Amino acid sequence: MQLSDKNVISDMRTAYGKSLVELGSKDPNIVCVGADTTDSLKTKIFGDKFPTRLYNVGIAEANLVSIAAGLAIAGKVVFASTYAAFLPGRCLDQIRNSICYPFLDVKLVVSHAGLTVGPDGASHQQIEDISTMRTIPNMRVLVPSDSVSVKNLVPILSYTAGPFFMRLTRPSNSNIYEDSFDQFDIGKGNVIKDGSDVTLIACGLMVLKAIEAAQTLEKEYGVSCRIIDMYSIKPIDVELVYRAAIDTTAIVTIEEHNIIGGLGSAVCEVTAENHPVPVHRMGVADVFGESARETEIESLLSKYHLSSDHIVESVLKIRKRLKK
Repeated sequence: MQLSDKNVISDMRTAYGKSLVELGSKDPNIVCVGADTTDSLKTKIFGDKFPTRLYNVGIAEANLVSIAAGLAIAGKVVFASTYAAFLPGRCLDQIRNSICYPFLDVKLVVSHAGLTVGPDGASHQQIEDISTMRTIPNMRVLVPSDSVSVKNLVPILSYTAGPFFMRLTRPSNSNIYEDSFDQFDIGKGNVIKDGSDVTLIACGLMVLKAIEAAQTLEKEYGVSCRIIDMYSIKPIDVELVYRAAIDTTAIVTIEEHNIIGGLGSAVCEVTAENHPVPVHRMGVADVFGESARETEIESLLSKYHLSSDHIVESVLKIRKRLKK
């Protein structure tokens, strides 16, 4: 796979807003609901183009979900967006009973997830959302890694029936994919780089960390790493995980989320049922985050063992353990 030039910067939120405008130009049934976060989530771009199709309900997230459900019942394809700290946290009952149970066309797209919201601190660093959403029947969970992923996944959400939860992050980062790359689908993951010794399975901003770690491991230690961008966490690409378990000696998962219930847990479920291999889960170790300045985000990730150096360390440890 041809990776993007690292100088190409990815802004997931802007890609989301622009994708909505493009979709809205083609389909008048697409509407957007926001909770006083239309500037941050870039849905204002959609509202400026289609002012009668953007509904800003204010700081009332439960209402956001209920209104989105009502619009879906009326035949609309609804994109409902706010910060990850508030959705699903403040409106789990509405998501479960008003959207998932009746299988409505509501696409929940959140931003500012994980530790990388930095200054907002532990109360706004959402690290439980993937776990919460993947346990609800009928909900699909997506965690794109860059703006190219987002611009390809948003249209898929729009024409695929039923509820979705898509998790974006606040910081910009280098694009993973070339702008022309379009191989994305629900229930799939992408092999970013092939390898034979260990598989790194990551999502979101951690895909770039996995790529950096793999380069170090190969150059300095001669370890060949397969890298998988598992942007679809539910449904997960069972065949891709199974092949990784068969072909490599171990799997390391990396996510900006609690290690309980997220990507790592989903991968463990697949390997346990199909081909058990050692799986080391890297993420937030069941603790809350803490505040950090914008300039300290990398240090914050390092403190929670989510740097590329920590991935390298984890791979070397698991390989050493396997040789005993």
